[in-house]
Amino acid sequence: MSGLFRLSGLGRALYLLYYRPVGWARSLFAHGGPWTRRKTLEGQRAMEAAVPHLPPPEISANTVPLTVHLLTGTRFWYQTAFCLHSFSTQSGRPLAPVIYDDGSLTAPQRDQLARLFPSTRFVARAESNEKLERLLPYSRFPVLRERWDNYPNLRKLTDPHLGAKGWKLVMDSDLLFFRKPDLLTAWADSPSKPLHAVDVANAYGYSDALLASLCEAPLPQRLNVGLCGLRSEDIDWEKIEFFSRTLIAAERTNYYLEQALVAVLLAGRECTVANAADYLTLPQLPEALSCEAIMHHYVADSKRWYFQHNWRRCVPTPSA
Repeated sequence: MSGLFRLSGLGRALYLLYYRPVGWARSLFAHGGPWTRRKTLEGQRAMEAAVPHLPPPEISANTVPLTVHLLTGTRFWYQTAFCLHSFSTQSGRPLAPVIYDDGSLTAPQRDQLARLFPSTRFVARAESNEKLERLLPYSRFPVLRERWDNYPNLRKLTDPHLGAKGWKLVMDSDLLFFRKPDLLTAWADSPSKPLHAVDVANAYGYSDALLASLCEAPLPQRLNVGLCGLRSEDIDWEKIEFFSRTLIAAERTNYYLEQALVAVLLAGRECTVANAADYLTLPQLPEALSCEAIMHHYVADSKRWYFQHNWRRCVPTPSA
């Protein structure tokens, strides 16, 4: 299997000498150029430094906690903190997060998350590894296991759902909430069908014809897994292995594989769809700074607004 994913010497040289520098330059200017990138990095550091000063969310008394699932690590833990804090604050509900450690969380980072959300359950990487060995052995699931090792996004699908039962709301960490997320709290209280957010376009990473060949019904359009509610026992891991193997063999690995797998899984199914204007993926000006939507999902070049400005909206103002 490893041969499928290894670049030739010539291909790697071309990547290092041309594609990687060109990609870096395009990314730099897509994010506003060198000065804006510097301000974004400064805001990112300030956001991380602010977490120890966040008070636990102020919530209504005698309300039932909501369980949400997130994958995080030392690169993203502070974004997880702000995502959960803003969600709890705007919903007025306590949270019982289940946080899947990618193996890099430090003890102080776990302590800060547990300080904000005392009901947090941390799932260590060793626990996830043990479950994989039992339920997704390499001998039967070589593609999924290779992707789990080398493509962290897949863990948002496997780690919460493998060997589990019931509905689960899995969230990305780079979300902020500015208004009451009634759709999400209602779904979490009484789920009956899958839930997903909406992207700016279909971002599945594979050709329409190839994806259609795996489905018996039309794919959902513009599905985004920044918010993803699934029932664990509905996932057939033998099929997910087959889908992954077919996609990669035909059109190689792709960053959007996880999103493509969920789209195929939900083809033809009735879903709860988070309204794109309220639960907004890739906010752009003027909304990127006015924050009239219920939620922003800060992907791609919208991260400048996230790190430079909008996390600060979620810091409680001290009482006079």
